[in-house]
Amino acid sequence: MYPCPLKKIDDYRWKIEKTGAMKTEGLIFASEKMVPNICSDNAYQQVSNVASLPGIIGKSLAMPDIHWGYGFPIGGVGAFDLNNGIISPGGIGYDINCGVRLLRTNLSKKDIYKNIKNLIPALFTNIPSGVGSTGKLNLLPSEVKQVLEKGAKWAVEKGFGEKNDLKNTEENGTLEGANFVNVSQRAIERGREQLGTLGAGNHFLEVQEVVEIYDESFAKKFGLFLGQITIMIHTGSRGLGYQVCDDYIKVMLDAARKYGINLVDKQLACAPVLSDEGKRYFSAMASAANYAWANRQIITHWVRETFMKLLTKSPKELGLELVYDVAHNIGKFEDHSGKRIFIHRKGATRSFPNIPVLIPGTMGTASYVLVGTEQALKETFGSTCHGAGRQMSRTQALKGERGSELAKRLETEGITVQAKEWKTLAEESPNAYKDVNLVVEVCHNAGISKKIAKMKPLGVIKG
Repeated sequence: MYPCPLKKIDDYRWKIEKTGAMKTEGLIFASEKMVPNICSDNAYQQVSNVASLPGIIGKSLAMPDIHWGYGFPIGGVGAFDLNNGIISPGGIGYDINCGVRLLRTNLSKKDIYKNIKNLIPALFTNIPSGVGSTGKLNLLPSEVKQVLEKGAKWAVEKGFGEKNDLKNTEENGTLEGANFVNVSQRAIERGREQLGTLGAGNHFLEVQEVVEIYDESFAKKFGLFLGQITIMIHTGSRGLGYQVCDDYIKVMLDAARKYGINLVDKQLACAPVLSDEGKRYFSAMASAANYAWANRQIITHWVRETFMKLLTKSPKELGLELVYDVAHNIGKFEDHSGKRIFIHRKGATRSFPNIPVLIPGTMGTASYVLVGTEQALKETFGSTCHGAGRQMSRTQALKGERGSELAKRLETEGITVQAKEWKTLAEESPNAYKDVNLVVEVCHNAGISKKIAKMKPLGVIKG
């Protein structure tokens, strides 16, 4: 382990002073209790590495769920100037537009509690999950290309949802600038059978109960109330997004050499934002982001279908409406302080005033709805945390708990779990993650997002 260079600014902010190749300071949001874990993980070194990239604006930022990632830390935020800054696949991640959406209902716990043992298996059957899982759709390559350009709009046009869903999705479910021409045939092929699938890893679909309201006004605005049943969907762009990232890392390594960009870590491979290579990567990344929004939209349709069939209630009676859908692995052009910039959010969520922020927990822990703030715009380019953040590798997690035993333990806590594989379940044990309550408290107390509601899981499906 390197000597940990974090210096306390206040109870929720720690800086890394500018040294060596760094062009700016690092700033990590964390409580004192979290610092030993951040130092032992060495992810702070990745915050310093990002600070060495050309054209970085402001500080190299990390949220309290920071942990080691590919090149950039997960929980990292890096903003870059358009004239001399860069775009990097490592700053967005392999699961492009991994994100979260939350559905509200008119139901309370008593309406579903007797049915939860049937509801979870029914959702598990209707929504394909697991490593490399393929769905109920098998698209032609030409249809995949339409998905890449239209995103969630394509899904709604095909009958998988309602126009109102698009209004409550970041970028209305379609990131401008997508161009399938810059997506490889291999990526398109991987996307043909995976639309409408949950995948594996930390992805999940959860039936939850709202157990705490912190701000009645915003809760009402978002359609949330105490005791309400909500459904959270956490997944991304599946194999297509992974392939896009993998394809462009090779391109970016060559580009970094071509443009004379000094990389302190090869995993920071990048190109100038407005170079030919940068533009091609952005258009491919935007395409994968659109695929992810279509994916979550189709899963939403199958959630509605399952609830209607099992509870024999009409859509109006169920009130299954989208609260919001937000990405937490994405790169975007945004305007901040009157200037157009390019921002990487990797394991970080957009935090704009009056707009919901969704923070998923793990199987045995709470999830949260927050709201973005003006403070976030001033300090983090409108960004906050994205989840609990891993504190244990999957290998370590497997040594600590068997999947079957974990499922039994969660059952005693009132959480019904169904998974494709016990191994995956053990890898995603709640013990493998930081305390999501502490992560959210840091963001709330630092003012970069504010707590609105807390949800507890009642049932979970995982790949």
